[in-house]
Amino acid sequence: MKELQFKRHRRLRSSANMRALVRETHLHVEDFIYPIFVAEGENIKNPIASMPGIYQLSLDQLKVEMDEVVELGIKSVLLFGIPLHKDAEGSGAFHNHGIVQEATRFIKKNYPEIIIIADTCLCEYTDHGHCGVIEDGEILNDPSLDLLAKTAVSQAEAGADIIAPSNMMDGFVAAIRKGLDEAGFADIPIMSYAVKYSSAFYGPFRDAAGSAPQFGDRKTYQMDPANRLEAFREAQSDVDEGADFLIVKPTLSYLDIVRDVKNEFNLPVVAYNVSGEYSMVKAAAQNGWIDEKSIVLEMLTSMKRAGSDLIITYFAKDAAKWIAK
Repeated sequence: MKELQFKRHRRLRSSANMRALVRETHLHVEDFIYPIFVAEGENIKNPIASMPGIYQLSLDQLKVEMDEVVELGIKSVLLFGIPLHKDAEGSGAFHNHGIVQEATRFIKKNYPEIIIIADTCLCEYTDHGHCGVIEDGEILNDPSLDLLAKTAVSQAEAGADIIAPSNMMDGFVAAIRKGLDEAGFADIPIMSYAVKYSSAFYGPFRDAAGSAPQFGDRKTYQMDPANRLEAFREAQSDVDEGADFLIVKPTLSYLDIVRDVKNEFNLPVVAYNVSGEYSMVKAAAQNGWIDEKSIVLEMLTSMKRAGSDLIITYFAKDAAKWIAK
């Protein structure tokens, strides 16, 4: 054995404190953005069956949720709206008193330090469930841009700190940037869903948001999961059009894309740990098959290690509690 020459890597793993000393990647509560589903109506706290622990909440139920968010040290929330009424153009998305706009005003009034990120899309508000204008069964790109810009401006007027367009129409960042600037909101940043794949991992979200398309699918505007180089083109377009953050969605099956985007662009990269990723872990944990805490912290750490600066995750409250301990 004395004649063998090899490296002793285990020296830096000899104890918990030694491992902590040399740890390369760290999770912080400030890394997390917590999604909240706000619903029109009163006294609503609807559990989402496919997403244990997540609810649709009316404004009168939002205080309890926000008190916990603040107490845990979470600094940012992402708002999705559940309207009572839908129509062909998704007018509830850009109505002055739409549910996201009203939730934004409530949070800004009562929790002014919280960063409010408004999801800017039409699918929760359209009766057909698509993210744009429909004509003869086709999703029209350019007419949809006008509605997305109107939505972004109405959200900024309500007090949103960041606009997060998730629709994947070509030119959506340029249209929203122009709309915000012309309305006097040049300082409001855009957190673009720059790289959004057409993924089966979104299933539980569509239960939560009531946003499943009533016909066809979203493969003509969301990306093919088989494509890597296309992600560079999509992200570059958004950078050129004025995006301030770049989201990669989903995350677990796309960590290579997170790293690609981080290496290629110098904007903050946001990983979206989506509903299907959340629900799989919850289901396995409820069956006693996995250690939920260990699995979740390992997953979130992998997202940071891959290059994400921020993580949108339904695990935010749980993870904040675990990190605090």
